[in-house]
Amino acid sequence: MYRSNYDKFPAVAIEGEIFKGWDSILAELSDKIKATGKDKVVMTVECYQGVYNAELTREFQKLSPKCFLDTSSLMKSEEEIRTMTWPDVTDDAIFGYMTRLSIHDFFDKAKVSEAKHKVMDQTGVAIVYGCGASLIVPDADIIVYADMPRWELQLRQRRHEVDGIGVNNRNESPASQYKRGFFVDWRVCDKLKKELFTKADYWLDTTNAENPKMILASVMLQGLENTSQRPFRVVPFFDPGPWGGQWMKKVCDLDRSQANFAWCFDCMPEENSLLLKVVGTKKEGNLSDSSVNENDNVAEVGTLFEIPSINLVFYKTRALLGEAVESRFGQEFPIRFDFLDTIQGGNLSLQVHPTTQYIRDQFGMQYTQDESYYLLDADDDATVYLGLKTGIDKDEMIASLNESQNTGKSFDAEKFVNRFPAHKHDHFLIPNGTIHCSGKNAMVLEISATPYIFTFKLWDWGRLGLDGKPRPINIGHGSHVIQWERNTEYCKAKLVGQVTEVARGDGWREERTGLHANEFIETRRHWFTKAVEHDTAGGVNVLNLVEGREAIIESPEGRFEPFVVHYAETFIIPASVGRYTIRPYGESEGKECATIKAYVRFKQ
Repeated sequence: MYRSNYDKFPAVAIEGEIFKGWDSILAELSDKIKATGKDKVVMTVECYQGVYNAELTREFQKLSPKCFLDTSSLMKSEEEIRTMTWPDVTDDAIFGYMTRLSIHDFFDKAKVSEAKHKVMDQTGVAIVYGCGASLIVPDADIIVYADMPRWELQLRQRRHEVDGIGVNNRNESPASQYKRGFFVDWRVCDKLKKELFTKADYWLDTTNAENPKMILASVMLQGLENTSQRPFRVVPFFDPGPWGGQWMKKVCDLDRSQANFAWCFDCMPEENSLLLKVVGTKKEGNLSDSSVNENDNVAEVGTLFEIPSINLVFYKTRALLGEAVESRFGQEFPIRFDFLDTIQGGNLSLQVHPTTQYIRDQFGMQYTQDESYYLLDADDDATVYLGLKTGIDKDEMIASLNESQNTGKSFDAEKFVNRFPAHKHDHFLIPNGTIHCSGKNAMVLEISATPYIFTFKLWDWGRLGLDGKPRPINIGHGSHVIQWERNTEYCKAKLVGQVTEVARGDGWREERTGLHANEFIETRRHWFTKAVEHDTAGGVNVLNLVEGREAIIESPEGRFEPFVVHYAETFIIPASVGRYTIRPYGESEGKECATIKAYVRFKQ
């Protein structure tokens, strides 16, 4: 029987005090208020969209403030906010436009002016709470930041528990809520968050509503500093889908009672979390632990504190990404690794990603979702649909797709699209504009750029989503970006089987597996039975252990504690690390292992 060693709760250790539960949190804040020695103390509680406002306002009011001001009462009317945000939200079912708004734009200037006077004229304790609280009193005596990881936020949206900024939209579809968050609310909150890293006094984790935690902001920032100097993993999250499979249940030790798991996002820092393992004192062995397993005694090894991993990208951009990558992408993590499981499942939707100019013109994104499929595993009948068959009539194909969408008639995909056999460790390259999808019985490690949701579905095999409704199809968008010259000959010559050996040494060999010349990501596969040397060369590296039970990453200069990874785990090596080695470890010692590594390609 397979024994999973996949770590679902990786964490980075950090020394510091942590306040667990509302009694401890409020006691600390009360002491902080008294320590100011002032007759008038203003505390702001800045909130990310998606926190439980009713719970938080109830608890903070237990500090008995003379004035408690909720920023939601200072915003423009919902009608005004919906009108203001409509150009970015749009009426499209999936896509919008990356907003240029800031939190300032949501507030009524007259209400804000009146509120400021009320707060500043009040003696005793005044608390300003909510999104934009730090704008009302920028020089508050105490600043608490209530953060919200994106995956937990999405789960709350699915349960219809939270609203958007200035709008009551919790009863809208989860897709509609997600779209507003993605294109507007999260951008607005992120702009403000960046200003508060060095201003806030405390960081509040309310991911678990029944067990909130708070740490000094200085502890959180030290955790980000530590993370930026060593290998680390973000917290993976898993989701079912209409085509989902069964492979991840076994390998990643997931809930067997679920019908399937389709996706695992194990390196998408905009939506993943980062776990800090907060320990009060440096105990022997604690700080060198790279992770906290589900069955660990957390009371002994530390307390987990969850923050969005995008905080690391914002706060330690250059150390994480490297100067050249930062110069090109700014404060965005450009490489995404995720799993697509169709083992005993179904085909993914037939799809295409926008070209660079199209995504700029239509959605305000600066780069597009180039990608590739690396086969972690495959059954004998696994296939990948990729590119167009030579000689097809493009007008006939678009007409056939539209007919299928309008009438429900099945689309004859194999009349128009190539279907290639897929085997374990194959790598298929998918530059933007290339029609593609994984067939059933494949376990795909998708290596891609990270514009997240910009996939134009063309055909979904006549099935419904998990909500019982047809999934949105985007033939109109797709028809504008399909690169019709990507035919059978093109795919065989440039997109399939592009593996070349580039180096070898004692106990290792290195292969280039892609990507396509149009894509900015380079991928290298290393097979090794002994230690193999790597160098970030000034840019972030993202890797996955694609063969072998476990391996260990070490610094030749001892710059970080040895870091153990397990089969199928994705891990990040910050640019600041420089030289590092990877070798088989534990159960894999003396056996051949393999990693796939991705990094941003730059011409010298």
